[in-house]
Amino acid sequence: MTTLKELAALLNISVSTVSKALNDSHEISENTRIRVKELATKLNYKPNRIAQQLKTNKSKTIGVILPTVTNPFFAEVLHGIEMAATDSDYDIIVCLSNETLHKEKRSLELLSNGSVDGFIMAVARESQVKKQTDHIKDIINSKLPVLMFDRVVNEIECSKVIVDDFQSVYEATEHLIVKENRKNILLVSNIEELSVGKLRIEGCAKAAADHNLKLDILKLDHALDADVETKIYNYLKEHQSIDAILSIDHVTGIVAINMAKKLGRDIPKDLSVVGFGYEHTQLLSSPKISIIHQKAHKIGEMSTKLLIDHINDEDLNIQTIIVPSELKFNESVK
Repeated sequence: MTTLKELAALLNISVSTVSKALNDSHEISENTRIRVKELATKLNYKPNRIAQQLKTNKSKTIGVILPTVTNPFFAEVLHGIEMAATDSDYDIIVCLSNETLHKEKRSLELLSNGSVDGFIMAVARESQVKKQTDHIKDIINSKLPVLMFDRVVNEIECSKVIVDDFQSVYEATEHLIVKENRKNILLVSNIEELSVGKLRIEGCAKAAADHNLKLDILKLDHALDADVETKIYNYLKEHQSIDAILSIDHVTGIVAINMAKKLGRDIPKDLSVVGFGYEHTQLLSSPKISIIHQKAHKIGEMSTKLLIDHINDEDLNIQTIIVPSELKFNESVK
């Protein structure tokens, strides 16, 4: 394997000059930078990652802790993280909390021993429900930067990248009421105990209240087993007056369309449906479901860039970045 010393000898320049040229230092002339990089490419020079880590005290690795990857939202965020990390010459190590407090704690402990320079995480369901987040505070107190996205804990002082959960649902509900003259709105929820779920419910409730309408809420088991279909079917059967459904997750809106069709309801003539989703969600139902599209890939990119900024500047101010969602109308609304 070619070394910096060998490159320097072949070019008859110092090791320091070679190193600076490879790192695009302004101290080195353009001609020298080109000569160094051309020879490094020709000889397939690879920087010694371990030596770099010892010199800078940085691993150039980010720890990513996700609740799950079966949810397409988190899978797309992860893709955004990976792309942005690669662009900045960082690697990532991914751990899944599986929505449990124990696994989340274990993942943080495992990677905080020098394996990573910082963490990007969405808090596990159990951690939020039990309001146990001291393990995250301990990591921050140890001077490792933590960035939260989507599911965040407001009481923890760290940078966050979030979606406009309240506003996006408020606007979707407002559309159903004002543009479509819907009067009996059902909110379907399987995430009401999470921070994002609470904000989405508040947004829908506020829009309904602003128009003096009563909001019906159907709370479902977060496990999303087969019983969910039965619960939605029975609710719609017993409440024939429901003329609009707003689902605040990625699945139950599609289930609602299927159950409404089973009951003979015409969509969108009798019933409008809006859910949360991603680029290809509309392909999963007939009629195509209208969605609040979270920019998951962008959330991943922005989270990575902001965390790296914190890694490189310990004095960087804490920030909260809001990534606006997009309301995409398809065949499930008028």
